Amino acid sequence: MGPEEDILSGAFPDGFRTQLDLLMRLRRDVRRFRRDPVDEAVLTRCLNAIQHAPSVGLSEPWRILRINSDAARDAALKNFEQANAAALAGYSGDQAELYANLKLSGMREAPVQLAIYCDDETTQGHGLGAATMPEMRRYSVVAAITLFWLSLRAEGLGLGWVSVLDPDQLNRDLAAPDGWQLIGYFCIGTPEATSGTPELESKGWESRQHALLIEAR
Repeated sequence: MGPEEDILSGAFPDGFRTQLDLLMRLRRDVRRFRRDPVDEAVLTRCLNAIQHAPSVGLSEPWRILRINSDAARDAALKNFEQANAAALAGYSGDQAELYANLKLSGMREAPVQLAIYCDDETTQGHGLGAATMPEMRRYSVVAAITLFWLSLRAEGLGLGWVSVLDPDQLNRDLAAPDGWQLIGYFCIGTPEATSGTPELESKGWESRQHALLIEAR
């Protein structure tokens, strides 16, 4: 058998697994972008990775809006700024000061911005696996986003997931169809810098667990 057949029937080579581990460790939630445009062919290649994602019942429930217009971007940015101010008001003392100095979105700089949704009402997949756990459709979209994220990082690009938002207001501003559930607003571009350490950790907001905790039953 040739190399491809070997891989199909078993494990990938050591060198590949080492690189995959590096890719996952260097995947970061990027908030600081250069304004350089993203090559459309590269972006398309990364978006196509979404189609490799698993989805419950083969429902492929992901739906993507590309946010190009100034009006749509301004509305999304205003949404973030209002939600961010409300979040800041929920902290006090040193934690409030630390929160105020965190950069939690790259919406002013990122050349590509997407809103990714789950179509909760899709008939594709005929409800397999979703009748008992309808949230599986949304988990499927998250899995697809993860593949997209890793593909971007492999191309030297970064992704920032903006969750400090009012989803209902964003849906209205973007005229999202009924039945679509917002999974996230994403900023994409070339990072100002790369790091193996999450920014929230380096800024002192939180520390990561040193080991994976697993309980037995």
